Amino acid sequence: MEITVHLPDDLAQQADPGRYALEALALDGYRSGAFTQYQAAQVFGMGRLEFEALLKQRNVREYTYGVDDFEEDLRTASALKTGTAIVR
Repeated sequence: MEITVHLPDDLAQQADPGRYALEALALDGYRSGAFTQYQAAQVFGMGRLEFEALLKQRNVREYTYGVDDFEEDLRTASALKTGTAIVR
């Protein structure tokens, strides 16, 4: 699929504005959970290791521990404490 993006003049003056916009899309999609790591890497045509290097270079953590994760951990801890079955 091909997508056309109109960039403001100041962004269009950068060395590689298309790459800049593509990187912003892929990294934000990954951070938000809209893209998996694999999907975001595919946007760049990169393999897993290359994409992980890009994430590190851009200070993007591979995994963000969110509220849902915390609540799941609380349910698991409670189930383990009481000896009840863990339901997912």
